[in-house]
Amino acid sequence: KLKYLWFFSFSFFFLVQLLEPSDLNLSAYCHIYFSDFISSSFWLDLHVYPMHASLFFFLNDILKQTRFSVVFLMLSGSDTGFGHALAKYLDSLGFVVFAGVLHKDGPGAEELRKTCSRRLSVLQLDITNATQVKEAYLKVSEKVQNTGLWGVVNNAGILGFPAGGELLPMSMYRQCMEVNFFGAVEVSKTFLPLLRKSKGRLVNVSSMAGGIPLPRCAAYGASKAALSMFSGVMRQELSKWGVKVAAIHPSGFRTGWYLTFQVVLSNLPADTRQDYGEDYLLGLKDYLLRMPAYCEADLSPVLSAILHALLAKRPQGVYTPGKGAYMFPWVFCYLPLWFYDFFVSKMMNTESVPRVLRASEAKSKNL
Repeated sequence: KLKYLWFFSFSFFFLVQLLEPSDLNLSAYCHIYFSDFISSSFWLDLHVYPMHASLFFFLNDILKQTRFSVVFLMLSGSDTGFGHALAKYLDSLGFVVFAGVLHKDGPGAEELRKTCSRRLSVLQLDITNATQVKEAYLKVSEKVQNTGLWGVVNNAGILGFPAGGELLPMSMYRQCMEVNFFGAVEVSKTFLPLLRKSKGRLVNVSSMAGGIPLPRCAAYGASKAALSMFSGVMRQELSKWGVKVAAIHPSGFRTGWYLTFQVVLSNLPADTRQDYGEDYLLGLKDYLLRMPAYCEADLSPVLSAILHALLAKRPQGVYTPGKGAYMFPWVFCYLPLWFYDFFVSKMMNTESVPRVLRASEAKSKNL
């Protein structure tokens, strides 16, 4: 059994280069293959798996020492959160990473320069600035030349502030759409010639809020829903070019992209502010402070999903990493809407009542 196992493993690793595009990093691809292989192989019994896994890690360590090819990847939003962690992760796997940042001299960019290899390049990239997007494209094109760009990850995004749709200023709706949707579209359209040349990958980081309605996410959810729809349409249209498109729909993770509470208060009409009441509004601020407790600190599920979307031979169209990423959509799709609304209000603790409604309820009870 062990003899056949050795033969199969060695054969597979060297066959991968013949079956896959020449610009794939073999070592990283093996990570992807085995995650699929082990999860889908019903015939792999328990006493064979430990040998197979040990063999894989042994071979993988050898393969890491040899560069079979050069893979170029471009990321946006690498200052913090998913993008920052992803830039470090992909660099550690041996890819040539172009890490787009909002602030080239900021702490996130400085940390990438200090901790990552010389393969990683930090690019000034405000995705809402068409000039900066074009400049980034020219720099990447000059570097990749005839090799082509294998992947673009549209990660840059902003949450805004978690508050009711009526309370959010129009500027926040516009800002969420500019960053989360129009910026991603601008980057995608600009870099698609390079992706078509390499028959590469376009990965858009959307959100669970882009697929189902969630309270206090009106601006953010609408912008991510637009991005999810864009991803689906581009997946269909670009398939003829050999470009594969995937959307990542994470649940709650700690990424830190939100605006200050003062942005909401300063734009709130006086009558609306009076109807909701100061205690209700301060409750929103407390909710923001409590949010990290409900979010996952470990970003690895998202990083693994993005890596799979970049390297798998048959990537999924949609990935849903994180706790609750399956549960909420399932309830929304298969159970009555009234139950979904009730379920979400309980799970997300959105039962606080505005001042006018509290007064009305108290008056009704007295009658």
